[in-house]
Amino acid sequence: MGDVVSAHLDESRREMITARTGGVFRDFSDVYEQQYAVALFNSVRYEIEGGGGPQSQLLHRKDPLAGRSIFSGSLFQYQEESRKWRNRFVSVPNSYIIGLYESKTSHDRGLHPKVSINCAGYKALTSMEEYMELINTSLPDIKAKVASNPFIKCASQFPLILWHPYARHHYFCVMTEKEQTKWHAVLQDCVRHSNNGLSEDCSVQTPAFTDSVRLFRQAKGNYGTWDMMCGKPPQILANLVMETLHPELRSLIGPRLTGKMQQRQRHWMLISDAVYKQVLTQTSFQYDALVDSCEAQRAPLDARLRTDMDQMITSKEHVSGKIRALVFPKAEQTLRTNVQPYTSSILEALMEPTSRGFSEVRDVFFREMVEISKNSLNGGGKDKLGDNMERLSMLAFHPVKMQSCYEKVEQLNLEGLQQRFDVASPSVFVSRAQILMREQMDNAVYTFEQLLHQSLETKGEEDMCKTMQCCQDRVLKKYDYDSSTVRKKFFREALLQIIIPYMLKQLSPSCLPELPRFKELIFEDFSRFLLVENMFEELVLQSVSKDIMMAVKEAAVQRRHNLYRDSIILTNSDPNLHLLGESSAVDWAAEFGADEPEGPAGGDSVKGGGSASRRRQVVSMIQLDGLPLSFESCMEVPGVELIPEEDDEMCEEEEDLGPSEDPKSPDSVNEIRGLINPVVALGLPVVEETKSDITNGTEPTTGTVTLEDSVQMDVTHITTVREDGPMKSPRDETSPQTILQELVGSKKQEVDTEEATIQNAIEEIEIAVQEDDSEKIAEVSTAESDNESSPAPQVVTDSSLQNDSGFQSQANEGQEEDEPQPITNGLNGEDNIIDPMDVEVVLA
Repeated sequence: MGDVVSAHLDESRREMITARTGGVFRDFSDVYEQQYAVALFNSVRYEIEGGGGPQSQLLHRKDPLAGRSIFSGSLFQYQEESRKWRNRFVSVPNSYIIGLYESKTSHDRGLHPKVSINCAGYKALTSMEEYMELINTSLPDIKAKVASNPFIKCASQFPLILWHPYARHHYFCVMTEKEQTKWHAVLQDCVRHSNNGLSEDCSVQTPAFTDSVRLFRQAKGNYGTWDMMCGKPPQILANLVMETLHPELRSLIGPRLTGKMQQRQRHWMLISDAVYKQVLTQTSFQYDALVDSCEAQRAPLDARLRTDMDQMITSKEHVSGKIRALVFPKAEQTLRTNVQPYTSSILEALMEPTSRGFSEVRDVFFREMVEISKNSLNGGGKDKLGDNMERLSMLAFHPVKMQSCYEKVEQLNLEGLQQRFDVASPSVFVSRAQILMREQMDNAVYTFEQLLHQSLETKGEEDMCKTMQCCQDRVLKKYDYDSSTVRKKFFREALLQIIIPYMLKQLSPSCLPELPRFKELIFEDFSRFLLVENMFEELVLQSVSKDIMMAVKEAAVQRRHNLYRDSIILTNSDPNLHLLGESSAVDWAAEFGADEPEGPAGGDSVKGGGSASRRRQVVSMIQLDGLPLSFESCMEVPGVELIPEEDDEMCEEEEDLGPSEDPKSPDSVNEIRGLINPVVALGLPVVEETKSDITNGTEPTTGTVTLEDSVQMDVTHITTVREDGPMKSPRDETSPQTILQELVGSKKQEVDTEEATIQNAIEEIEIAVQEDDSEKIAEVSTAESDNESSPAPQVVTDSSLQNDSGFQSQANEGQEEDEPQPITNGLNGEDNIIDPMDVEVVLA
């Protein structure tokens, strides 16, 4: 295939590509140098004047992925050189750059991966039909039918494809639909992270670069959102070059490709990838040189700004007032006729799926907390807490567990509004909302970790479930407020991204020719920091912001959107909590984890020691479902060809509880109760009733949890918020848990009545025996035998045949009924056997 590339990309064409890239970069560098000075002015001004929005209630983790590997497993990869499928070990580090290794051994030895994939700009596909539709757009003159055979033959019916408009495509496949779903979530997570935009920590370089790209594209007539604004700055610049270069090369080289339809498509993809690599290499080198040149001038520019900042602000306000008189009348007319009628429709399309996604984040966090409470209640000690908290700490970065949240936002649809407002696709807003959801989940988890760790240090490990419940309630309240604040900010930014480009496109033809005359009003010393083009855009932004703020505020009043009103401000509501944010992250594996032996020799164990190191190595991994792993390390992941079709939840329960062969063991008891107990069926903690010793009237024997405690525990898991709160509780008043609570309460009352009746009868019998009153005993016995409508519960020694109410369960239906347990009278220290059904005979 290299001959095909060299034949169509000869030396002259490569020189043309280099010259075209250099020309685009020169024009961009002129804009960047201007915007760098403007961004520096805005940064220094913000630093001096201060400002900011409402304070976040949740804590923020500084580096949540430090020292972790995100995902690992095995996939089949298509080798384009040999046209064969090979099994590859896949590792996704915290940089989200996918590494493909020849084998697991190569990864263990620390060798470089055979292939590294930066997923910026890619799309993760799961069917050949989707892929063929995108391939047909690469060469418009070569159309392939959807049912036609592609140029690669997939090894299974579950493909995974990474598609890029310019770069090389990557083909994978797995053997089951379940693994395809998991790996698709992983690939989407890598794409989402790579497309997250530039770091906001660079307060000068990031706004300078984004404004330069936007102004450069606007000068070419390209307004609106841009799907390829993703990746690092050199990648974005390469996409900027390819936006105009790619169509030209396609029209020039496409007609000269020979062979069958699939072969021509394959050849064009190889040529496009070679061109993209050449452009990316050139933009990487030139961008680094440009940034170094601007940073070298930063110190003197910063000194000048701090000296003349007051005069610059005054001059800018004066010039802005002049431009406002020109812009505002035209902007208000455009807003009133072309924007305001559609604002509510845009906002409604954004709010519904976004709110469902954030609500799902809350539910996922709540379900994880209920699971931890169940484990702690059912015999989980200190070691179990360490394991649970280690898994919880990386919940936000678990691609499979967070997939249900991401899918809610993927339903966002702007159809009908995209053409009017020049929106390429809703993917920009979907990706941004998903990133915000992941951040809110991580903030909630991190805040819970800090609160729980502080409570355990203060109160100890006694009554751990109650402690966790209190911490959970505090975190959910803070999440409700923060999620409302984040969503309202997201809605405002999304509306600005949709409306501002449209407004600029409508106003630029009439306003831009008038701007040069305002440059005369700016002093020459300030002209580098004050640009009339930026002032024009700021004024357009001001004209739109008021309407957007009012639209979002009106939406916040409606209860169905689950938003706090702007009048509710929780500034510094919990100052002691923010002091915890300055402390280091809790190492649950080291502090609460069990000391397990390291893996066997031969390089199977992770560097650093035992199970704690292995748990901290990987967030999630593809593994054999339903089969126990000998090690927890990602290095023990088997090949995908052995993965059977089984349920994930059942596998997780088997892994947590462990196999048990004894039918009377605690694990078997929990399994039996899981089949017959409605508490377990609804996902609430499994509890055992403490039984009173009715043989001698002593205090109740030691049990796990009393029925009263179980009812209380069930109530604590049914979390509700105040009526004017923003987020609905996952269990409302009509939920099965509420019905279960009423049922358990009524059952408890019946049990109390039955036990009181039995206890009174026994006391009367004992008194009668002491007084030798046979007639009294006969009277009591007769009354008990006549009361057949409400028989007393039988005492069953095998706890595995009882349900949580203390009555004999239906598990022994069809079996031979046990004999009634004899009752002792306890007279003179002798255990005289008394059958409760034959009291008269015994005494006679």
